Amino acid sequence: MNKNKVGITGMGIVSSIGGDVSSFCNSLKSGISGIRQTSRKKEPKVAVDIAAEIQDFSFQALLDRFEDVPDEKSRHARRLGQRAPFVIQTSIISAIEAWHNARLFDNKPLPEWVGLIVAGQNSTQNYQYDLMPKFRKNPEYLSPRYALEFLETNQVGVLSELFGIQGEGFVVGGASATGNVGIIKGYQQVLSGFTDVCLVVGTIADLSPMDIQGFINIGAMGGKKYIDQPEKACRPFDTQHEGFIYGQASACVILESESSATRRGVPFLSEIKGGSLNLDSNSSANPNVNGESKAMLSALEQAGLSISDVDYINTHGSSSSLGDKTEAEAIKNVFGSHSPDVWLNATKGLTGHCLYSAGVVEVVATVLQMREGFLHPNKNLEDPVLKDLKFCGAEAVNHQVNVAMSNSFGFGGINTSVVLEHK
Repeated sequence: MNKNKVGITGMGIVSSIGGDVSSFCNSLKSGISGIRQTSRKKEPKVAVDIAAEIQDFSFQALLDRFEDVPDEKSRHARRLGQRAPFVIQTSIISAIEAWHNARLFDNKPLPEWVGLIVAGQNSTQNYQYDLMPKFRKNPEYLSPRYALEFLETNQVGVLSELFGIQGEGFVVGGASATGNVGIIKGYQQVLSGFTDVCLVVGTIADLSPMDIQGFINIGAMGGKKYIDQPEKACRPFDTQHEGFIYGQASACVILESESSATRRGVPFLSEIKGGSLNLDSNSSANPNVNGESKAMLSALEQAGLSISDVDYINTHGSSSSLGDKTEAEAIKNVFGSHSPDVWLNATKGLTGHCLYSAGVVEVVATVLQMREGFLHPNKNLEDPVLKDLKFCGAEAVNHQVNVAMSNSFGFGGINTSVVLEHK
């Protein structure tokens, strides 16, 4: 087994419950939900008008917070982001925070030993939707940059230019498991020695009205039952759940080898012990107990840990009827007699389902809980789908987690699990 250790040395986030890691952590502790009536004024109107949107976003104001970022880098970020789509601006902000917290502005490896993975797909849907009326009127006035900006590789280009990254770089997708896919691929990249440092960014899901209606039509999105009580709409593992509630966030983690972190004098925030990705051979949206169980067991095997070592699982917990029930059964299947001792919560109860970035958002949430010695509330859980699992309740729990698991499952039979250890 490869003995090289890989850990997280920096994190960044822009979300509906916090514009940076510190405020995000405080919201987790307090059980603050970002879900509310949306600010959308677009036509045609869709049936669900509830979401955890990022409110009052100002690229310039968020960039100005980073007082000790080198002036040259701040100017470069401003130039790259000031006219860029929302999805690029949020990625820049979360990545700068993570890069800064990992002390990479002061002391970074050679550019060819730094990699980049953008975890995101279809992130420019709303950007394209907004341009369509103008395009129909005057096609020739379409911005020349559009040919770059509608591609996900624009994220790779912008972030690699900003941070001077010249190692491996690419885009990954995995539906709702995209964030975890990015982390797993980044972990493999560093573990194999191709890079010393890998920046993994989970991009915001900026959905268009058409995308939202599509999720409604397939029965995946909830919100109708609690249309006048938005904070109650997202109900992971509760029998009254009716579907996921859309959330917005961009999140970033810096993955680094132990040897590189030691050379730079930067501690691990958490060590990634293993990560597993498998398929169900299924093109539909329905989840699979066996596939989810296999992902958790395989991640533990990679980590060299047993089920009794796991203290806590940050569940996929999407608030969908079939999804929650399937995951609960898979957890019980994997952990057996140990399952009543494993704490469970679902970050989506506070942030909504952030789709492509969800896995990164939830790894950030997991690391914060491990480091701060708490478990955030499991919002709106009143009548659990399985009564003999150890769900967090309405208030935060003081608890020191040593080994945690974070699950993400996606349409198309994509199952992922990441195992982390407190350092």
